[in-house]
Amino acid sequence: MGWMLIILSILVVWVASVWKIFFSRSEPTFLNEGSPLTSKNVLLVVAHPDDESMFFSPTINYLTSRGHTLFLLCMSIGNADGMGSIRKDELYRACVVHKVQLDRVKVLDHPDFQDGFGRVWNHGLLANIIEEEVYGLVIDVIITFDGYGVSGHCNHGDVHRGVVKFLHDSAPGNIEAWELVSINILRKYSGLFDIWISSLDVMRHPKGLRHCLLNEDPRKSYLAMAQHSSQWVWYVCFPIKSKLIELSMANGCCENLTTFLLIFFLKLSTDFVYEFNYITH
Repeated sequence: MGWMLIILSILVVWVASVWKIFFSRSEPTFLNEGSPLTSKNVLLVVAHPDDESMFFSPTINYLTSRGHTLFLLCMSIGNADGMGSIRKDELYRACVVHKVQLDRVKVLDHPDFQDGFGRVWNHGLLANIIEEEVYGLVIDVIITFDGYGVSGHCNHGDVHRGVVKFLHDSAPGNIEAWELVSINILRKYSGLFDIWISSLDVMRHPKGLRHCLLNEDPRKSYLAMAQHSSQWVWYVCFPIKSKLIELSMANGCCENLTTFLLIFFLKLSTDFVYEFNYITH
């Protein structure tokens, strides 16, 4: 009887979560306070090709569907494994899926910003590049990683610190900046159930300083990530540490149906809800 109650409770929460994502009519207030018709110029700053799809896909969908003008600044081509040109092309293909105009996408290949764990990027130089983009494109809002960088990659954290340095040193007073909140591994892979935890987390903060976004188009998120086929091994192996899958991917067995479906499941399980925190400056 006890197990039946637990299963029934999980089922009720799951159904309620599905309803909240696909049928709830409440409009998020993220970048939508005041006049909802005001379009803003938004700069998304990431470290590597695939960051935009792996971590910010629901955000991109949200912004473009509400008429905001999105610019993407990627600080490296992700050449740690010698696949920088491939990854750059994959980024452009993912942007097509996201309906981001390619002339608004900028990918750098700077000698000081090479991809890799243990490579510390110059925060001052990052701030200078971000400053050029903000003033040149008349940016209203910056979106980037938080200090941990979601996955813990040091380059993600460096991008965050570069943004913070720009905000403190030379940013216009009216600019907004938001960071994607890192959460623990249990919440990350709880899928639908994290909707309620995130909603409660937002309520704990002063109004307007933290927002919760639901993924309104999980299918598009998967299709965008599917363009980054060179990185699927990382997406699968990071959460489950499967040497078998890592080996099969390395041997070019990406068309294996089991692996394909596993990637699909993992992508959807982590893409239902995201939290953003206001960066003070």
